[in-house]
Amino acid sequence: MNAWTQTVTAKVLGIGVLALLMTIPLMQVSGLVSERQQLREMAIAQIAQGWGGQQVLGGPVLTVPTLSQVAVAENQPPQTRAGSESMLADTLKMDAVLDVQTRSYGIYTAPVFVSTVKLDTQFRVEDLAQFRRASNAQWQGSKAELRLPIGDLRGLQEVSELRINGKPARFDSSANHVGPWSNVVVPIDLDALADQPIDVEITLKLAGTESLQLLPLARSTDVTMRAPWRDPSFIGAALPLEQAIDAKGFSAHWHMLDLNRNYGQHWTDAGDGMDKALQASTFGVQLYQPVDVYQRNVRAGKYGLLFIAMTFVAFFLFEILKRLRVHPVQYLLVGAALATFYVVLLALSEQIGFGPAYALAAAAVALIVGGYATAVLHARRAGLLLGGVLGLIYAMLYGLIAAEQYALLIGALVLLVMVALMMYLTRRIDWYAYVPTTTGPTSTEPPAPPAAIMERS
Repeated sequence: MNAWTQTVTAKVLGIGVLALLMTIPLMQVSGLVSERQQLREMAIAQIAQGWGGQQVLGGPVLTVPTLSQVAVAENQPPQTRAGSESMLADTLKMDAVLDVQTRSYGIYTAPVFVSTVKLDTQFRVEDLAQFRRASNAQWQGSKAELRLPIGDLRGLQEVSELRINGKPARFDSSANHVGPWSNVVVPIDLDALADQPIDVEITLKLAGTESLQLLPLARSTDVTMRAPWRDPSFIGAALPLEQAIDAKGFSAHWHMLDLNRNYGQHWTDAGDGMDKALQASTFGVQLYQPVDVYQRNVRAGKYGLLFIAMTFVAFFLFEILKRLRVHPVQYLLVGAALATFYVVLLALSEQIGFGPAYALAAAAVALIVGGYATAVLHARRAGLLLGGVLGLIYAMLYGLIAAEQYALLIGALVLLVMVALMMYLTRRIDWYAYVPTTTGPTSTEPPAPPAAIMERS
């Protein structure tokens, strides 16, 4: 048993165990990245608290208070219950222009915007009549109100225009909701608008953080959006029919019909089911930050174990092919240096950006490991070569991080090449042979294969 533990095979298994042990500090680094990411989210929440959060904006919804008879129990008279019924417009046109800037909270930044939105919507007379006929409840006179859903009312900076059938009006605050969102309301008299469509024109300024989503609250919804942001991420239930992205920003156009959503033109007392349906129909844009250092740190950490294993293999090949001897503690020290790379990368990337931080951290670790290899292997050439190999591996890792769409393909090809290279370099190793006991290179020539040794003897 003692003899077997001195074989090359035992050495390989021991190195494998050491590589697995290095997953512990890698997991700690992953937890540190998650913690820093949570701090960033808290910082963005602080920015949104004074500016406005992720915004949702819909078209006006016509809501009528109702009274209905509800049976309580057998042999008891029904009770009257107050409720409401809502109706959507026939057409809705929205034009949004976003003025985007970046705000900071400590070392963290987030894109914020002020959107100037123009809404034009119309409720048809025929739809109003059908809405009244389809109701199973008693309307409370001619009282009604138009509700404008807004995701975060803190971001409503100004309502510069509100006209109903050409006449100016004003919004009031309200404790009611349209789905899960708050709203502002304007009361209207349906009797005063008898046999007339309801035309609503609104111009407002709405501030928010990171994203603006819209609600298709009409039979036909047309939305146009423009912003000086070069990296938009279109999100939600619908992608734009037309879009243009250049160095100056983006523009996009959506068109949605009532057939594209899973709720109708009117409903009674929206509940949880209706809230979920409304939330599922939102669409819009997120101001994506392609230099998000935490996403890239997470992606770099995913290759940590493979990276450490490849470095250990390089040390092992030098140890076997050059007839050297490296202690397991020395492997652990090299692994500790490789794990420290991710901590240094995270700390620097928060300050100077991911690219420069990656270059500095990679150069530092390559120099440390290369210098240590020179001392351990007693060969300057071996140390320089290992440092160069480490730099090449870091360059490959950066390519995997940068190639978002082709990362899996590139990683698979690189892994295949590395496995083939290791098979080629170890093709003549006698895995039953003993590990060499010398502490330095015994010869400048590569070790002879077992067959050649047998011939010499």
